[in-house]
Amino acid sequence: MIWLHWRQFRGQALAGALALILATGYLLYVGVDVRDGYEAYRSRCGDGGGGDCARARSQFRSAHENTLLFLAAGLALVPAVLGAFWGAPMVARELENGTHRLVWNQSVTRTRWLLTKVAFVGAAAVLLTGALATLLTWAAAPFDEVVQNRFGALEFGARHLVPFGHAALAVTFGTLVGLLLRRTLPAMAVTLVGFVAFQFFFPNVVRPVLVAPETTTLRVTAETINGARSLGGIGGGPVIGGLRLPDAPDAWIAETSPLRTADGADLDGARFNDCLDDPPRTGAGGTFGDTAVCLAGHDLHVDVRYHPGSRYGTFQLLETAIYLVLGAALTALGLGRIRRRVS
Repeated sequence: MIWLHWRQFRGQALAGALALILATGYLLYVGVDVRDGYEAYRSRCGDGGGGDCARARSQFRSAHENTLLFLAAGLALVPAVLGAFWGAPMVARELENGTHRLVWNQSVTRTRWLLTKVAFVGAAAVLLTGALATLLTWAAAPFDEVVQNRFGALEFGARHLVPFGHAALAVTFGTLVGLLLRRTLPAMAVTLVGFVAFQFFFPNVVRPVLVAPETTTLRVTAETINGARSLGGIGGGPVIGGLRLPDAPDAWIAETSPLRTADGADLDGARFNDCLDDPPRTGAGGTFGDTAVCLAGHDLHVDVRYHPGSRYGTFQLLETAIYLVLGAALTALGLGRIRRRVS
């Protein structure tokens, strides 16, 4: 049985091995380049360096951020692609061509046939994705230490354990879709689109509520505003995005209230827009310059819901466990379907 599955799967396995070899070479190059940049950063801003730390950090970040984000996005697509090209055709092609009947007329039960297929292909997908995730985690380690954005949606899903769970879930999802649709191309399309949608849904809807967040109030000074990433939103309103907590720079801020005045009321939109569009000229520097000084003069604060950086490992374990449980549940559904309805 194992030999038969290897014969059917060897083309995909060899393609995956070749892709892994090429990716390994590139990730090793990126890792060395990031470490060279990190050493240059430390020489300017390390212990006793006495350099301009903010400028050195910004230069180090801008030199490597886009590359690492691109690699994280690529790794996020790997499980979806494996689910579509390895998982979905695995059963759908057999049912479409009718070759499953030959196996079932031998001594192999339907349950064993499906379980062996899922285990064989799933293990290969987990090994391939896990190897890429391990290499990317190593390559990005100095960058993550400096930038402290491990909870970012792309970064979190491309580091440590979570990609292993993604791969296992994607293959089982693709297998079930192929079993239900019984047509290879539609099953591949549904798997690819469905799993990518799931990867957007989970970090934005489920992840923030896996653990109850802590709350705090952050006074909004000009320095705080200049350390943020954005002011205002698509729908307007006195909002600020990309804040960091001074006492916990590696924390994940799950929710930030609108800018609020000392009495707890939301800052009036007209006053916010006045500071944004036509602030008094003070010659202040920083990202938002005069706007930051103008807003800080209103004695503002924001209420923040956040997760300390120490919870990173907890979230990684929880998400991976959830993906594995979901994968097991999808496999169980597939076994029930194949025993009762597939002929």
